[in-house]
Amino acid sequence: MVTLLKQPKQIITIDSNGKNHKRGSEMNDIGLLENHSLLIENGKIKKIIENSSIAKSNFDNEIDLIDKIILPGLIECHTHTAFAGSRSEEFRLKLQGIDYEEIAKKGGGITNTMRAVRKSSFDELIEIIKPRIDYFISQGITTLEIKSGYGLSFYDEIKLLQVIKELNKIYSIDIVPTFLGAHTFPPEYKNDNAKYIDMITSELIPYVSKNKLAYFCDVFCETTAFSAEQTEAIFNVAADNGLKLKLHTEQFNSIGGLEVALKMNAVSADHLEVLKKEQIDLFAESETTAVLLPGVSFFLDYDYAPARELIDANAIVALATDYNPGSSHISNFQLIMSLAALKMGMTIEEILTAVTLNAAYALDLSETLGSIEVGKNADFSIFAASDYSELVYNIGKNLNIMTIKKGEIIYKQEGSET
Repeated sequence: MVTLLKQPKQIITIDSNGKNHKRGSEMNDIGLLENHSLLIENGKIKKIIENSSIAKSNFDNEIDLIDKIILPGLIECHTHTAFAGSRSEEFRLKLQGIDYEEIAKKGGGITNTMRAVRKSSFDELIEIIKPRIDYFISQGITTLEIKSGYGLSFYDEIKLLQVIKELNKIYSIDIVPTFLGAHTFPPEYKNDNAKYIDMITSELIPYVSKNKLAYFCDVFCETTAFSAEQTEAIFNVAADNGLKLKLHTEQFNSIGGLEVALKMNAVSADHLEVLKKEQIDLFAESETTAVLLPGVSFFLDYDYAPARELIDANAIVALATDYNPGSSHISNFQLIMSLAALKMGMTIEEILTAVTLNAAYALDLSETLGSIEVGKNADFSIFAASDYSELVYNIGKNLNIMTIKKGEIIYKQEGSET
């Protein structure tokens, strides 16, 4: 069946000319088209046609998008959506001036959420997470990364990954699973870190790989979590077991994590709030994506990653929410986009590239996702706006009225005219 997405106001293609990512100044080229429509067939982009040729063609289905904007389906490339419980009490402590690291040292933070996850059954976790995924889809997100990391035992980490796998069956969007058993050390291994690392490397990673429960292995490299040496040891085992690598690094302290990530060709290095000036140039020729998380900086009232400097240094930059219960309890994607403009100096065009093509690249999926190019998956977010700048200008307001995955409408705003 051939479907016509008919006469939108603008199509933002983020055309990569086959490169499947954009770095540096290339991020400003968003491939804006007007007076064009899209043909989709069998879940793929078949053709981009001029509106003047519509009358000469035949279609099985038409979707009228007059005065709407078409973007590639948005890609959310860094979340901790699989959690239970609340950390609102910790938020109150933050407002009293107690910082995130101090709360973590006192048994709060990740360990607090770990306790809630361990108490939750498989079915309870499914029902807890579903509304969060529904909300992401309503914003135009067609691909969503979800990490484990709040189980911190063999049984509970596997439980979380199996929950994510089940959710991937339930939903038509792509849910990308990441194993983050190395999120922090659980209380039972507080005095025997080596034993926990041994469990990760000798038991968890082989099991996760054998049962195809994750695509990526992630580690939190930080003074309150894993050292650079411990990170490298875990990464070596993960790579040997066929898992691709991601890293939380340079969030509060610079302890060598970034250098490990780049040396081992990690797909992405995420956070980078305390990135040093001399480290920025390391991204100039690197294929590792710098995934920046302005929601964390906003939520913790903390430094923002140097997005402007990274882009000017020719880096590949993506954006994500880092949605989690403790340091970025923000799932509003439009707010993240606006923060990137107002607090990180990114242009609107750079932001759109960062949440589509480059975010897909940060998940190793940009060969099929992230841009509107013939042959790629027909994943789109449709916005009620007269110009693409409104997506960032309307701070925190969801302008998405339709989400399309592989050519099928999976969300439509109630009362929308399309």
